[in-house]
Amino acid sequence: MPSLDAIDRNIIRLLRLNARTPNAKLAEEVGLSPSACMRRIRIMEESGVIRGYTALVDTSNVESSIAVIINITLERQTEEDLDRFEAAAKRYPEIRECFLMTGGYDYLLRVEVANAGDFERIHKEILSTLPGVLRIHSSFSIRNVLATKPKRN
Repeated sequence: MPSLDAIDRNIIRLLRLNARTPNAKLAEEVGLSPSACMRRIRIMEESGVIRGYTALVDTSNVESSIAVIINITLERQTEEDLDRFEAAAKRYPEIRECFLMTGGYDYLLRVEVANAGDFERIHKEILSTLPGVLRIHSSFSIRNVLATKPKRN
């Protein structure tokens, strides 16, 4: 993995604000030529620093969904157990995010559901079948207060 300098960190900051910013604009913002900027982005993509790009969707305008935050405690925390859990969690598109945590829980997951019945299905068919799960604690969101959003021009 390459070491990141101030320019790389600035490129990442700008891409986090709006991943669709044209390369020429990114280059201008960070003080590079477009080709040098694109080269840095490609290096960060190829090395895994930048793992991908995504769209932030305001689900209140598109579909009715409820974010559910799920804390998972595993029976054991060996490297093998963590790897098995993570590999299994990655197989389910219903799991939108998965974080290895410090503190009282091993993992924090985020899923989006249409209703309680949808969550019951996910709990029964996915969460309770993940390898090594000892305890599942779920909290339903009331509303999203803050998500990173691109700047409006």
